[in-house]
Amino acid sequence: MRGPRSSTGEDVLEIHAHGSMAVSAAILAQLGTLKGFRPAGHGEFTQRMFANGKIDLLRTEALADLIDAETDRQRLQAWRQRDGALHGPVEAWRAALVALSANLEALIDFADEELPVELLDRIGAETRDLAAAIEAVLDDGGEGERVRSGVTVSLAGPVNAGKSTLLNRLAGRPVAIVSSQAGTTRDIVSVRIDLDGVPVAIQDTAGMRDTADLVEAEGVRRAETAAREADIVLIVIDPGADGWQEELARLGALVTGPHGVILTKKDMLDGDPADRPPGSLLVSLR
Repeated sequence: MRGPRSSTGEDVLEIHAHGSMAVSAAILAQLGTLKGFRPAGHGEFTQRMFANGKIDLLRTEALADLIDAETDRQRLQAWRQRDGALHGPVEAWRAALVALSANLEALIDFADEELPVELLDRIGAETRDLAAAIEAVLDDGGEGERVRSGVTVSLAGPVNAGKSTLLNRLAGRPVAIVSSQAGTTRDIVSVRIDLDGVPVAIQDTAGMRDTADLVEAEGVRRAETAAREADIVLIVIDPGADGWQEELARLGALVTGPHGVILTKKDMLDGDPADRPPGSLLVSLR
């Protein structure tokens, strides 16, 4: 395929062959004996496409997002960007900025001239319109960023509250050790799931309590750090345990960001706890 109509804008030769590893290896070995051939570096074809003006920076980033996509929703978002969903608005913003810049330079360079008195008012109005247009496109409540980068959810709570069991249920497989012995989880166990197209990293953390065990104390410290840094914290509490309301209040004071409350072991209760927090979820985990 002759450039500049090829994908990279250069002369390109494609070899179509059977896809077995042996055939591919034989072709590459044969090409390796010829002068001027070498394996392409990581992303080199994309780099050449960008350097030769076949794609712009927005489409280059979209291609990287498409390669890294874990969920179908990420794939669709990346493909929309690759297809120019943001390219059109950005080009319009650029044109508006160039026009505003020209008018401002005219005001500065010809301050002593008799320029139209309404020019400054028009610049101000066009600047406000441009800012509003940019805000309308970019202000999606962070949805695009969450789809692209994912969300971290930390399970926090006292020992034996059911955090590891909840993680296993959400993951659909036994990724965390479950035991009736308190303090089984000592380090952060993380699993990624696809939640309606959004990649979610769910962290099971050590039960938060005062302990003289140095290893468990380090696990508690890491659990507190994870609770502070997570996008969302789910406080997991056993409403059948003594003093669970005080424990919930203590953990609620520790968590400063978005959080929810899950009351576990519903099957071991006689009814709905009288002091159940509004909006909390009462579940039975087996």
